[in-house]
Amino acid sequence: MKNVHIYSISGFKVDKIKIHNLLSFLIKQLKISINSLEINFINSKEIKRLNKKHLSHDYSTDILTFGYSDIKREIDGEIFISIDDVKENSKIFNVSLQNELFRLVIHGVLHLIGFDDIKEADRKEMKSIENLLLNNFCKL
Repeated sequence: MKNVHIYSISGFKVDKIKIHNLLSFLIKQLKISINSLEINFINSKEIKRLNKKHLSHDYSTDILTFGYSDIKREIDGEIFISIDDVKENSKIFNVSLQNELFRLVIHGVLHLIGFDDIKEADRKEMKSIENLLLNNFCKL
């Protein structure tokens, strides 16, 4: 995928092939296209800085997404994932690091195509879709 760029500035070794495979799966399952996507794996200090700068939230989070497309089902955006939070969440939820990483990539893609998780009902719907996609991808 020439229009997808994956960076890790956290020192974490990212399996870019698996991320590309996941994105190909999501394109087919969600019937979306990717115009441009940048996925950045960063540390919690950097994600906290971005969260404060762009959203005025003075705390760390596991993921931030910034979408730039107004076209439905077309992705043009950025995903920032905190590797520190991926590691912590994988322990809390007793899942593999890879599983948690995939879950967050899926979560970010869902945000970029218009899903939201502010309201409880929306959060439940998004989580359900996330789980379905993750389970189906992991079966491949």
